[in-house]
Amino acid sequence: MTPSSLAIRPARDSDSEPLAALIAASFAEYPNCLFEWLEFPELRRPASHFAAKGGRLWVVDAPDGGIAASLGATPVPEQNAVEITKVYAAPAFRGSGLAQSLFAEALAFAEQGGFDAMMLWSDTRFARGHRFYEKLGFRRWPGERYLADVSATWEYHFRLDLPGAR
Repeated sequence: MTPSSLAIRPARDSDSEPLAALIAASFAEYPNCLFEWLEFPELRRPASHFAAKGGRLWVVDAPDGGIAASLGATPVPEQNAVEITKVYAAPAFRGSGLAQSLFAEALAFAEQGGFDAMMLWSDTRFARGHRFYEKLGFRRWPGERYLADVSATWEYHFRLDLPGAR
């Protein structure tokens, strides 16, 4: 399956369960990285959640009926930036270019909105994701944050200044 044969589409609220399944499966790949529904209330109505914040969430349907990949973008006006979240791809689709295609949607969203930068936070355990972000031009910023969640998550901060940024 190639990325060109899979269509990116805006998420719908009905994507709640398959999106949660994608995230839970991704978490399960790492020791002590647990998915707890209570920590992800936005997944109950994902499209509405992102729309209410002026953002977008894109997904790609997997041939089996689940979700192959996702990526969200939400404005952070006080930083004139867009925060990237919900970046997940099922193992069968990693390295296929699908995540890059999703990122292109977020980049277009940020550029059309006149934002200066894109930023994200990523679990310190997600080394493969960090390499992907750096390949896209993101730089790791100093500092980490602790989420005090069921997984005792620590996150790294990444940032990408956009062309034409002030």
